[in-house]
Amino acid sequence: MSIIESSNLSKHYGGTKALDKLDLTLEAGEPIALVGPNGAGKTTFLSLVCGFIRSSGGAVSVLGHEPGSQALSGRLSALPQDARFDPTLSVGRQLKFYAQLQGLSSADATKEVARVLDVVRLPEVINDKSESLSHGMRKRVALGQALLGSPELILLDEPTAGIDPPNVKIIRDLIREQANNATFIISSHNLDELEKLCASVVYLEKGKLVHMGPIDASDDIDYLTIRMQAVDEHAFVEACMQLPGVVGVQRQTQGDFLIQCSEDDAVDQLLLAMLAERGWSYRHLARGRSLEERLYG
Repeated sequence: MSIIESSNLSKHYGGTKALDKLDLTLEAGEPIALVGPNGAGKTTFLSLVCGFIRSSGGAVSVLGHEPGSQALSGRLSALPQDARFDPTLSVGRQLKFYAQLQGLSSADATKEVARVLDVVRLPEVINDKSESLSHGMRKRVALGQALLGSPELILLDEPTAGIDPPNVKIIRDLIREQANNATFIISSHNLDELEKLCASVVYLEKGKLVHMGPIDASDDIDYLTIRMQAVDEHAFVEACMQLPGVVGVQRQTQGDFLIQCSEDDAVDQLLLAMLAERGWSYRHLARGRSLEERLYG
């Protein structure tokens, strides 16, 4: 089922084209990554989908309806990066208010608040004020807000930005768990995180669709990406270049190396044998290039 369809969708701010005749169809299913440099049109696209702003031209439908339609109430939710809570109200009271805005009765809203706080593993903060929570906990409560009413489509903008690794893992796990019940569209600059969460990617640049497809790079057979552990980089590159089928080696970030190889050679097996022979340890080996390398390399 199509969750979002756009045709010639455009949005102009004066002489600036934030979106430029965007044709796009997104299907329900596993999480979708929305990426692109600053000014690519990501926030404008999400704002149009939510009905916060009107397009300058073209059309977009969400779950078969016009954005902002009453028919989408409870079926679509969004979590902006800078979502804030009222510091004077308890978490439970605010979430109950948001649940009642969706049309739930007071009793049902109370039950729904308890449910989502349990989902995000923070039932104990129901009577706390947001200011007493850590940044990571506030992000999890905000995710709980997005889950109120069990929407079919959930838009998340930088859901793990600026939070500590334990809370990043919790949020990642929560999204994976809830992906069985809803389709997530996640906008983020953290491509490593998106690779762990999403099945497909939409890449915008200057308001245009540049790339759309699966995140899995297993069919990118001309490359291997390896993350080494405490190795002399020069020696590693030199040793790799001696392997049959290796065309080139590039040093990436965080100790990663991109190995370009011939299509018909089992370079991965030769590489593992070479590492074992030299006593070198690696942390991760994958067929294909990273998402960052494929989009921006």
